[in-house]
Amino acid sequence: MSKSQLAASYASLLLQDGGVAVTSDKIADVLAAAGVTGVESYWGALMCKVFNEKNVYSLLVEGGVGAGGGGGGGAAGGAGGAAEEVEEEKKEEEPEEEADVGGLFDSSGGDNAW
Repeated sequence: MSKSQLAASYASLLLQDGGVAVTSDKIADVLAAAGVTGVESYWGALMCKVFNEKNVYSLLVEGGVGAGGGGGGGAAGGAGGAAEEVEEEKKEEEPEEEADVGGLFDSSGGDNAW
């Protein structure tokens, strides 16, 4: 995401939150008041289109279009899938064993092979 797009998005969110109609002129005014320069003028028009077509609050809560999930595995097993997930989580929580590197990182001097 470019800085221009981010600036126009924040300006649009600010206007929406304040209950002001989101227009390209208002976005330009917010950006000018904030001292943001170098924003391409088409960003205001794009943000107006998005904010006027979509309910921004629902977009923030529900996410964007096409944010479908990965999908579940097979249909067999009933509660077996939940038990497998718990077992996998337990396996991940086990601490890793430290490898013996021969005192290479030992602050007490360890091996004096140098």
